Amino acid sequence: MRHGKKFNHLGRQRGHRKALLANMAVSLIEHKKISTTVAKAKALRQFVEPLITKAKTDDMHSRRTVFRYLQKKEAVQELFGEVASKVADRAGGYTRILKTGNRLGDNADTCIIELVDFNENLLTSAKPKKTRRRKSAPKKSEPVAEVEAKEEVSEVVEDAKIVEEPKSEEAKDVKEVTAEEQKTEETQNDEESEVEEAPEATPEAEDEKEDKKDEDKSE
Repeated sequence: MRHGKKFNHLGRQRGHRKALLANMAVSLIEHKKISTTVAKAKALRQFVEPLITKAKTDDMHSRRTVFRYLQKKEAVQELFGEVASKVADRAGGYTRILKTGNRLGDNADTCIIELVDFNENLLTSAKPKKTRRRKSAPKKSEPVAEVEAKEEVSEVVEDAKIVEEPKSEEAKDVKEVTAEEQKTEETQNDEESEVEEAPEATPEAEDEKEDKKDEDKSE
């Protein structure tokens, strides 16, 4: 009969069950992961997690209490050393059970029980959960201001182009006008130079001209 059965006896007497759980706890502490049945893993989790919590306070009383259950010095040193420092920030739930299907032969449910903080693959591959909340719409003021600024810049550039084009045409006209003025000035200067180069009429030259005329008449 199962009167007052508050835990799984695993089909064993008290001494056999205690030795089984102690050996499994030592293996879990040393290797950080073991393979067993689901029933034994659940019983081992109730057995080993209070010992891990006890290992967070490293004093003589805690070490003696843990040694009374494990009965192995190397396992106690490992528990109070590496394991305790690794799980110091965790409030509980130091172990994880991963089911691996049924065992051939007796069809028992098998699993892997491991220490959570020592599985680096699951710790690195853990991704933050995505929520289904809608993203807040962007503020209307910012895009409108940006669009207006771009429009103003484009208008200024177009105005600058329009202003530059007439200036270039006016510059061409001015160049043509200046070229024509230079030509007219050059012609005027040539005429003035010719006038200046012509000899002036002296009175002796006039007398010679009159003598020549008189000679021509006498002949």
